[in-house]
Amino acid sequence: MAAIDGLPPLREVIRDHELVAKKSLGQNFLLDLNLTAKIARSAGDLTGHDVLEVGPGPGGLTRGLLAEGARKVLAVEKDARCLPALAEIAAHYPGRLEVINGDALEVDVRAHLTPPIRIAANLPYNVGTELLVRWLTPKEWPPFWESLTLMFQKEVAERIVAKPGSNHYGRLALLAQWRCEAKIVMILPPEAFTPAPKVHSAVVHLRALPEPRFPADPKVLERVVAAGFNQRRKMLRASLKGIHPQIESLLEEAAIAPTERAERVSLEQFCHLARLVAAARS
Repeated sequence: MAAIDGLPPLREVIRDHELVAKKSLGQNFLLDLNLTAKIARSAGDLTGHDVLEVGPGPGGLTRGLLAEGARKVLAVEKDARCLPALAEIAAHYPGRLEVINGDALEVDVRAHLTPPIRIAANLPYNVGTELLVRWLTPKEWPPFWESLTLMFQKEVAERIVAKPGSNHYGRLALLAQWRCEAKIVMILPPEAFTPAPKVHSAVVHLRALPEPRFPADPKVLERVVAAGFNQRRKMLRASLKGIHPQIESLLEEAAIAPTERAERVSLEQFCHLARLVAAARS
């Protein structure tokens, strides 16, 4: 990769700019440029696309995205120490890298991007799930992005792609799979990172569907799912009792046994129940 873009290896970049990963920022730097290039390729054909990257750090994935043909990369980086390293990449790719020094939870990125848009990031561990939920629950669908290619702790990735009946199945799986095709495309060992985390990591690719798999009001569905999994060992007639006074009859109408637990209820059943709850309220 260094031979492709002519920039120095990431270990040199980190040494020259004295970039020690901060645990408080959820930083774990991925230094193998072959791996960052592979992650960039797993985001799909980037030609003619703007790409949003959150937490670029010293810019390994940034370089991969640009080398793979991204029209523009918008990198949102909270750690000002990384800005000089990113500026070197921007100088190497004139007009194709914009860096914002800020918190991705607060920055309005849409004003800086032109469709079509993909999101690709080695997300900081401490905000990764919150960012994913925000991207999966916009007011309007389809969203502003075409796909998400995101690195998480392996356990979080497994929660995103989990199926009913598994220990990982829950709110995150339902939110992701209701509106997206989701799959794990890569698993990385701890030693791929500096510093090495205590767990494996995984890259998940999510492709936005034109419309949700099953009709449901997003707010009602999210409330039903959240209540069902908030106390996942309880029967649904107990965990959902605050949703509607006649929740048992609504469960039966949705072909869900009131004694069932949330982890065994399919996405289609949850959507059916959400429609019944919405209709019963109106």
